[in-house]
Amino acid sequence: MKELKRKTYLTIFLLLSLILIAVLIFVNVQNYKKEKNDVYRSLDIVDDRMGFRNEQPGFKPDVKPNEKPVDESVEIQGAPDTIHENMPGDFKNLENMIIMDHELYTAKIENGSITTIISHGNSTDGFDARKIAEKILSENTSDKSFVGNLYFEKYSYRYRINDSVVIVNNADISYDLMELLIKSIFLFIVFEMLIILFSGLLTSWITHPALDAFEKQKEFIADASHELKTPLAVIMASADAMTADDFDQNLENIRYESDRMSRLIGGLLKLSRLDSGMDKSNFKEENLSLIIEKTCLSYEGVAFEMGISIDTDIDEGISYKCNKDEIEQMSSTILDNAVRHSYKDSVVKVSVKRKGKNEIIINIINKGDPIPEEDRERIFERFYRGDKSRRRDDDRYGLGLAIARRIARNHGGDILASSGGGETTFRISLK
Repeated sequence: MKELKRKTYLTIFLLLSLILIAVLIFVNVQNYKKEKNDVYRSLDIVDDRMGFRNEQPGFKPDVKPNEKPVDESVEIQGAPDTIHENMPGDFKNLENMIIMDHELYTAKIENGSITTIISHGNSTDGFDARKIAEKILSENTSDKSFVGNLYFEKYSYRYRINDSVVIVNNADISYDLMELLIKSIFLFIVFEMLIILFSGLLTSWITHPALDAFEKQKEFIADASHELKTPLAVIMASADAMTADDFDQNLENIRYESDRMSRLIGGLLKLSRLDSGMDKSNFKEENLSLIIEKTCLSYEGVAFEMGISIDTDIDEGISYKCNKDEIEQMSSTILDNAVRHSYKDSVVKVSVKRKGKNEIIINIINKGDPIPEEDRERIFERFYRGDKSRRRDDDRYGLGLAIARRIARNHGGDILASSGGGETTFRISLK
């Protein structure tokens, strides 16, 4: 049982942990892809809007009449809407530029050197766009787009040979990605602690029925061994003491105890068969009213000898699809229990009623000692050792009610016991 609990706990813990890890990885990967796509999109937008790629060799900016030519070596920093009119002709369309979410810079290249740098948005102190542009220019001899590991790379860029360099400062992007990663690790630790606690609770809940069944099985084996040991001891003792003088008496003891053992083993086999379920393909439509009525008639003689009468209130013609033999055994067991536990000169009441379209209720009520509340479920356990549920003098083993409930449940119903007002009621519901 400990091994079952251990494996169940590990299975639940690992499964939930893997799900948590998968979710956190998915969130971080998707966020990383989004940031990377945004960087590419920003590079594309600036690259397209600047129009550097469409310039032809020998292109000269337009100069209005009486307008003084502009020194194209001027370096422009700041947002596009702050750029003054005295700028190179290449930047005449900057009023159509949009301000980017990322920190971007565009470096204009002419004759193998950088002439102008524009900042598209806010600039960060310490980020030397000119120096980075010169480094990119020196390291590349052809067009290139570079977006490296956004967690660690300081910048991304797109280089157009003899044209321009668009640079993205990755600082804020790296910060956001690392922040999400750290939060994910923190959440992982917190949820792992919750998973440990939840796995323990869930393991206890899942293994409780198995643990309960295991304990009942041990109790069942102990009780069955006890019941079988007594008749075996009598048989062996009778066989050893058998002589010509008391041959008949010892032989009668052997027969009696052998019969008890046979009935006990038969009851155990019956329970085992019922526990494995019933083949409902053999069920047939039966007159349930008639079955219960015949059962009551068969017990009237026994009840009369004990000073007890049986009063019936059975609706006629109630049809029910069932195993007739099993229903007869179930009803006779409950009725026998009611008769044997009734006060003398009392009445056992039996009623059969249809409740709605799909349920039949059988109530068997007797007046006798009440069943303690804590025992109202236990009386249906095998080898239950209540005061009156099992006594050797009337050959009872505590299997009858267990068999009866199993029959009811195999038919889609159940049996419940209750006591109150000086009466004990066994309520059988069949569906």
